[in-house]
Amino acid sequence: MSDPSPSADPAGPTDPATLVDRGVAGPAAAPSSAAPHLRRLLDLLADDAPAEALGAVSSRARAAGVPAGDLAEVERATATALRIRGALRQHRRRELQLTALFDTAGDLAASRELDDVLKAIVRRARMLLGTDTAYLTLPDEEAGDTYMRVTDGSVSVLFQRLRLELGEGLGGLVAQTASPYATPDYRTDDRFRHTRNINAGVLDEGLVAILGVPLLLGSSRGGTGKVIGVLFAADRAPRVFSPDEVALLCSLAAHAAIAIDTARALADTRSALDGLAAANAELAEANAAVRAHSAAMRRAEESHDRLTDLVLRGRDVKDVAAAVAALLGSPLTIHDPGGRPLAAVRPDGADFAADSMDAGWLAETAEESRTGARAVHRDGRWICAVLAGRELMAGLVLHRRAPLDDSDRRLFERASVVTGLLLLLRRTVAETENRVRGELITDLLTDGDRDPAGLVERGRRLGVDLDRPHLLLLADGGARGRLAPAAVRYLFGGDSHGVSAEHHGQVVLLIGADGPGADAGDAARAASAQLGQLVQAPVTVAAAGPARGVRELVSAYGEAARCQRALRVLGRTGQGACVEELGFLGVVLGNGQNVDGFVTATLGPLLEYDARRGTHLVRTLRAYFGSGGSLVRAKDELHVHVNTVVQRLDRVQALLGHDWNEPARALELQLALRLHELAGAGER
Repeated sequence: MSDPSPSADPAGPTDPATLVDRGVAGPAAAPSSAAPHLRRLLDLLADDAPAEALGAVSSRARAAGVPAGDLAEVERATATALRIRGALRQHRRRELQLTALFDTAGDLAASRELDDVLKAIVRRARMLLGTDTAYLTLPDEEAGDTYMRVTDGSVSVLFQRLRLELGEGLGGLVAQTASPYATPDYRTDDRFRHTRNINAGVLDEGLVAILGVPLLLGSSRGGTGKVIGVLFAADRAPRVFSPDEVALLCSLAAHAAIAIDTARALADTRSALDGLAAANAELAEANAAVRAHSAAMRRAEESHDRLTDLVLRGRDVKDVAAAVAALLGSPLTIHDPGGRPLAAVRPDGADFAADSMDAGWLAETAEESRTGARAVHRDGRWICAVLAGRELMAGLVLHRRAPLDDSDRRLFERASVVTGLLLLLRRTVAETENRVRGELITDLLTDGDRDPAGLVERGRRLGVDLDRPHLLLLADGGARGRLAPAAVRYLFGGDSHGVSAEHHGQVVLLIGADGPGADAGDAARAASAQLGQLVQAPVTVAAAGPARGVRELVSAYGEAARCQRALRVLGRTGQGACVEELGFLGVVLGNGQNVDGFVTATLGPLLEYDARRGTHLVRTLRAYFGSGGSLVRAKDELHVHVNTVVQRLDRVQALLGHDWNEPARALELQLALRLHELAGAGER
């Protein structure tokens, strides 16, 4: 997504003369330490100086004869300052784009004429994505085709007058599937049907990369959303549209569909009023119906304005839930895709404790809502999917058995759009912050011994107090490239507050463990389940801690890595555990020993005998060792006669040899029995 205002840096003195006055450029007295140069870096960051000015600090320090050790510190600080500057600029771009989207919502809410609505839609679409042109097509029901309704940035008269048969081109594919499509090069893309008419218009306009999203409204008889038009953004050079850009254009299209529907409804109302003037006999009844309809429309508009105002004020999803619960007079909860409650509010604005919802039921119901592009009623509750493009971000659940009239239903559905915008904004901010903090974790694990105090101070500036106790989780599995974003969503959407980073092909999560109930094993199992659900694949999670300070955290990472290897050796892929739960086997297996070969070599005759004859020699031997060699306690555990235990042990001796109960051999047998038991637990 391009920067909405790339023409200039934010305010700050960048004039060379000014920088000279401040000591940024030009000759300066040679300092004897790094302190003046580090202060200069901070001043430049505060003034939002250009990257060249930041990069020049280390050169000036070198020219000033700063000692080698201090010079290395200045160079590292310069690199950090450049990364911070880049992250801040990216964050500002995100804020500008989302502000533009919120301004769009306000413009659309204030528009009443259909032409004004359509022009505002196309103009904002081009501005949001920073494309060369944007346009909108609408179906012509009388002619049976689709025509170019509004364009912005177009220079070709042929393109502006283009008419398309149903199903032709990229727009036809979007309208048929009710899904967004993007092409980096339209002329070579064979996913849709090219025609001479369309190719001539696109060639005359010079378009190459095109993104189209549907304008969906209500549902058709087939149960899918009704496509009332297609919104496009296009460039005259090859370009790959990112998922965030697709999601933003889909959000704008959702507002646009509602605004078009509202404008058409108002036009229909005006037509009805004009027609009523000729029917004096039915004037009173018709006026009453119009007043009721207008009141419902005003209520819907006021409600939409209220929700939009919440977004513009930077409120949270809880505030949206409170507003919708008060307007509809029923309790409302918002759940993440895993079923966990994000907000639960009664009509009077009071919070209440909501239970987690069955994730399978929520996903199935939300999919029905997504497919139908409207709220659905199930088991005494109204559910509406909160989407970002095609991704399910949350589910709005209105706890109400009574039906919703059309205006209330539209209000409930609009609330899902606003909630999606807020969640998308929160995710964008969380991803940006996590990316900066993740570099701290990578540096800690890569070279934590070099400057522990510096890492702690750097973490404190980023809001990560390394001196507080943390659990360290090491996650592995899932499709490549999907686990790291899933870890950010896991930390962002749940109760686990922390930071994540990729390290040596795995994902490291650092989670606060200040509470008395912080348990590494429980945290590993919870993360394994949630991450597996997010990536739709088994994820193995090993945990260590709590640990505090740089050295303890580095040690905890090594412990978690050994636990991860032990889980793989035991065949417990897709599970979570800590080393303490594996006991001494976690230490033994952490080096990747051949467990199956050892168990087979040690217990092979007994396993084969039990499998062939249906006996319980392995179980009897485990009970015997577990009872400290007591035949009486062993027979009580096995619920058999003591003579039966003796007979089975005689068979064990016949199969394993006379030295089976000697100390060294007995230790091997007990280790093999424990490994066999743990491997069986993993299979279960």
